[in-house]
Amino acid sequence: MGAVEWITLCIEKSIPSKGEGKVMQLDATQILFPNSTPVICTDPPYYDNICYADLSDYFYVWLRKTLGNIYPALFSTMLSPKNNELIASPYLFDGDMKKAEKHFTDGFKKTFSLFAKKSNKEFPIAFFYAFMQVESESDSQDSQQKFSSTGWETMLEGLIGSGLTITATWPLRTERDQGLKTGDNVLASSIVLVCRPRIEGTPIATRRDFINTLKKELPLALRNLQEAGIAPVDMAQCAIGPGMAVFSRYSKVLEADGTQMTVRTALQIINQELDAYFTEQESDMDKETRFCIAWYEQFGWKEAAFGDANTLATAKGTAVNTLENAGVIYAKAGKVRLLKRTELDVNWDPTTDKKLTIWECVQHLIKALEDNGESGAAEILKKIGGLSEPVKELSYRLYALSEKKGWTEDGLAYNNLISSWQSVTDKAQFAEQVSSETKKKLKDKSQKTLNDL
Repeated sequence: MGAVEWITLCIEKSIPSKGEGKVMQLDATQILFPNSTPVICTDPPYYDNICYADLSDYFYVWLRKTLGNIYPALFSTMLSPKNNELIASPYLFDGDMKKAEKHFTDGFKKTFSLFAKKSNKEFPIAFFYAFMQVESESDSQDSQQKFSSTGWETMLEGLIGSGLTITATWPLRTERDQGLKTGDNVLASSIVLVCRPRIEGTPIATRRDFINTLKKELPLALRNLQEAGIAPVDMAQCAIGPGMAVFSRYSKVLEADGTQMTVRTALQIINQELDAYFTEQESDMDKETRFCIAWYEQFGWKEAAFGDANTLATAKGTAVNTLENAGVIYAKAGKVRLLKRTELDVNWDPTTDKKLTIWECVQHLIKALEDNGESGAAEILKKIGGLSEPVKELSYRLYALSEKKGWTEDGLAYNNLISSWQSVTDKAQFAEQVSSETKKKLKDKSQKTLNDL
């Protein structure tokens, strides 16, 4: 009943008192709304994630028994129809995944082409896409791992191939966090791609043109997403929007050999630029923090030889004893490791720390958040002051590293810090305001006492 009540409330709030809603069951690849130019906002099927028709059979068989005589046209088949369902389900094609994928892509192209022709041109088309399926493959030339997503790839191929271009990305917090806590393959947000029909006569670009434009425009978009507090778990998906906005503005992007660049390649390039963006942010951080990031990437929380630490410290312009004095590593008996959060001093105060590092600030904030909630973290954030932005940037960087390494627990900790950032910031600002007002009252009271004397 909760779901029914929520939907009812949404309808009551969003439709004018004299409004009228109509529901039609249509094949989106064949017909839109007859004799109309609708504003389109849709949540399309998610590749092979959900077999909607199969799930509906759970209810269909009972509805057919009870309502079959009342609505014979709706229940004319023994089970719900499945052949035209727009999902990449191989069992509908004798187990052939390539045929299933072609069915999905072709159906999307037909649907999106219809959207581009029939939609109201005064409004953009909005696609919700909360799909998270990341795959990796090794590049034999540079031995780097490249990340892509089949679900995103096929959806975008259909979108771009139908003559649409992406003009904006709207990340919306629409999901509950249960999946994040249990490790399910979900996002914290839905990603809304805002699209319009591509203007005819758009230019052709080379691979270099695409990459150069991406390097100019993507960092600003990523900065805006960070400032908006987008959770690190969503950042790779959010980056697809502004990245593909560059890619889709061209009629085609040509590789060096003259072939047309695929959506998969474009997604891999966007992910590489995302990594480069987070790596570049390190250059503005203190050398001790840069050492910790490099060590964490290589060894995590495990110990390694003193010689390795000494070599890395020298390369970062610091020394092992300096790092030890800064309270970021533990060194003994020829072994070195990063200090774990459980080993951090609970009475640590950034205002009295003689060698304050961004790395320390991040780890202490997470410890305070886990031990004392948002109020505890707010106490530290209030004292950190101007370091809050690089601390936030480092949290994104460390989440990205944790995700690549498969360190789920660490990734969850960094993600939770950013997800709670706005609330922690609000509490820190409130505490600062209360502190100032209290000091003023004490000063006024003190003055009054002196005057009375």
